[in-house]
This record gives sequence, C-alpha cells and structure tokens, in this order.
Amino acid sequence: MTAIRIENAEFIISDQHRLTIAQLEIQAGQCWSFVGANGSGKTALARALAGELKLASNQVTAQVENSFNAIEWVSFEQLQALADREREQDESDFLDYQDAGRTARQIMLEQGGDEAQLIALAARFGISGLLDRSFQILSTGETRKVLLCRALLQQPDLLILDEPFDGLDVAAHQSLMSLLQALVASGLTLILIVNRLEELPDFSDQLGLLTECELSVTGPRAEVAASAELEQLRHLASMEAAQHALPAADPDAQYRVLDAHTPRIIMRNMQVSYGDKQVLAGLNWQVDPGQHWQVMGPNGAGKSTLLSLVTGDHPQGYSNDLTLFGRRRGSGESIWDIKQHIGYVSTTMQQDYRVTSTPKAVILSGFFDSIGVYQQPGSTQLALAEQWLNLLGMGHLANEPFRHLSYGQQRLLLIARAMVKHPPLLILDEPLQGLDSFNRHWVKRWIDLLVAEGGTQLLFVSHHQQDAPSCISHRLSFVPNGDEFQFLITEA
Repeated sequence: MTAIRIENAEFIISDQHRLTIAQLEIQAGQCWSFVGANGSGKTALARALAGELKLASNQVTAQVENSFNAIEWVSFEQLQALADREREQDESDFLDYQDAGRTARQIMLEQGGDEAQLIALAARFGISGLLDRSFQILSTGETRKVLLCRALLQQPDLLILDEPFDGLDVAAHQSLMSLLQALVASGLTLILIVNRLEELPDFSDQLGLLTECELSVTGPRAEVAASAELEQLRHLASMEAAQHALPAADPDAQYRVLDAHTPRIIMRNMQVSYGDKQVLAGLNWQVDPGQHWQVMGPNGAGKSTLLSLVTGDHPQGYSNDLTLFGRRRGSGESIWDIKQHIGYVSTTMQQDYRVTSTPKAVILSGFFDSIGVYQQPGSTQLALAEQWLNLLGMGHLANEPFRHLSYGQQRLLLIARAMVKHPPLLILDEPLQGLDSFNRHWVKRWIDLLVAEGGTQLLFVSHHQQDAPSCISHRLSFVPNGDEFQFLITEA
C-alpha cells in the first residue's frame, strides 16, 4: 500500500531555496535510505516527509499524500534546538546553586510514553545509568541515544532518522542497527538519511539520491546503486588527490614559536569529577613534539572533559598537575596564552556558535580565537578567508547567515576556522560528524596536508579508528573497567 505519494512538488526551505521532488512513492513497511552531498537537501527532505515544510504557492499540479498517523524524526538540528532550549531555561545565574535542568528521563518522557518501555530501551542503548542525570552534561553520543529512545517511545508508524549512526560508539552503532532491523521486520516504515555510503544497512531495500536540493534518482537499491548519478558521487570522492596545498597561514600573525623539545601536553595523575561521578581518575599522558594522537572511547568516557583541560576551559585544570605548551596551569598564564596555539572543533562549539554571522566571518574568527569577529581583519586575512571559502565550494555563500546553512556546511566552515591560522595544535572532536563521504575524504586530506607542513600537531577524537587521517602516530584509548575507565596508550 502506498503511504506517501509526492509528484511535481516544490517545498519551501527558505526565501531563496526550494526542495524539488518530481516523483516519490513510499510503501508502508519499506526501508528507504537517502544520500547526497552536504547542502543537497537531505534534512529538508526529512522535514518534508515529516510534514514540516510547506508547498510553494505556485504548486498547481503538485500532489502530496501522506497516510501515516504517527511520524517521528530525529536529527542534529533537533538536538541543537533542544540544547538551546535547555540553556535558555537554565536559571543558574539567578540561583545560589547550579541549575541542573531536566534529566534524560524527563526529556525522553516529555512527549509521553511508557515507563517500562523506557527502561527497556535505555538498557538496549546502554544508558540506564544516565536516566536521572542532567541532560545538559551528557556527551553528544549519549544525547543522540536519548533522542532516539524518545522517538521510539511514541511507537511511530513512520520513523525518520537523520544521520542516526553519527556520534555513536561502535557498540551503540551495532545495537541500533540490530534494533532498526527488528523494527523494519515488525512492519515499521523507516527512512534513513545517511552521509556514508558504506553505512547503508542491508535491510534498506530502497534508495534515493539528492543533488542541489532535488531528489534526482529513486528506486530499488540495486538499480540506483548502478546509476550514473551515484557513480558521479563516488567520482567526486576520488578527486581528493587533486588537492595538493592549503591556503597559506597569515604571515602577519605573531604566534608564539614552539621549540622542538618541550612537550605540548603533560598530565600527571589527573583527577576530574562532577559531584560524586569520577570522570578522569589517574590519567598520566604526555604529548611530545611531532606526535599526532587519536583519542578513542565509548560515549561518556570523558573524552570531551580531556579536551576541555587541554584547551584551558575546564576549571579543574588548576587543581591538577597539568602543563600546557611548557607552562604549568595556574602559573599566571591567560586563557589566550593557551588558545593562541590551538585550533579547535567540536559538536558543542557548533551548538554554541549562535552569534549572527556569515560564513566568511566564521572563518575570519579563527584568526582571533573568538566566536564572531570584533576587530577589523587585515587585507591578507580577508583574502585567505575567501580562499578557504572557495576551497569549501562556498564562495557563493560568503554572506549567507551561518544558521541558514546545512549542518554539514556549518561543520566544514568550523573546520576551516580551526585550520585557518595553521595552529601548532589542531584539536578535532568528532570532526567528520554530519559530513558525507566526499567531504569526509576532503577533510582528512586537508588534515594530512596541514600536518605535512611540519608546524601542526593533531589531537583527533573519533569513535572509529578508520576515520583518522593517515598522519596519526599514537592512540589514547579509554577502556571500560567496571564503572570506570582505564587508559591504554599505544603507537599507531
């Protein structure tokens, strides 16, 4: 039975952009996957199928039929909106204690649901111990699991998942894949929006391709997989070898020169806790000149806490034996003495980058280690920002509002922001999240090019070892040991 039928339709994304669907039929019980480059309209398609986009007013011949009664969808954009709402409701500034906000349990049940089913889903995703913890302090992967459980509690007959596997560790990825297969087998209609072609599940029998906000090809998976359009998408990924150099560093910038002998990071018996929860216990770690590290571990292991110590943002850095770039933390250095050496990207930064800004201004802010630009850039910096925009293929978007761009386009801009000054230490926390296969290749290529210049060391956080660029020389792994984690240091 056809449950969704769309013909000759244009949906309004913004004043300037439309999503075009010539023809799409989705049968009840099918599992569809949709792929495309960043900015191709994948999230807009999810919104259209969920009934959240309006038809353009001139759609005389358009036909849109949707017989699903209970539709749920989960996306990075929803996570962003929920995080924003929690921050807006945070009243810590008006209280004499820290407002913890709502718990994961409250978030999951706010739209209704059965408590017993919640407990069962939490156990399946390995988050039973997080149910009564503040949603605000959960890791990115943990919040993704909470939103997935919240959606499933509504017992939808159509479930739309936008990049469901990004931000999940290997165990959670496998658990979700098994759960989705069981749901499809039970009759649920499932739509997956994916960036990685290799993440197409075996049980997804229908495939659609999007290019420039148009659903260009749809049909049985085997037919679409053999199409010229998909071959073109693969060909774009192969073009990465054509990029041989990055835009230069700002020649006018005066950054402290690091010698070839002083360790960049020294941590001795690090102890970090939140209330009665011990996050880091007894970590001893040193990053020497020339080393490039990958940090691995499951959701909630403490990887983001580790990075906040390195960037100088964590207050418990002062109470620990921590030395950054040759200076003991708390010896009189300012936060800017630390940040001048660092280029940084994380999901939290993307969520916090809420100032009114343009893509060009986002890249320029990397020269000043700020969120937004508050001083006049020089002519060289302006020229370099334009070069980066062209490298990203976003020259035509230079003056668009940053928040109007797709999640993947925002992520690419923040990566360029981190790399623009060719920093001595480049810290990338799950940088490939939200990126399609083509852009994942490009980002890893850019990292290797920057590191090959010899002035930048890499600290790369990822759940997947295969995501790391080829320059990685060492790994720090968070290994579960009961309720705590041990730290395993190895050479790559």
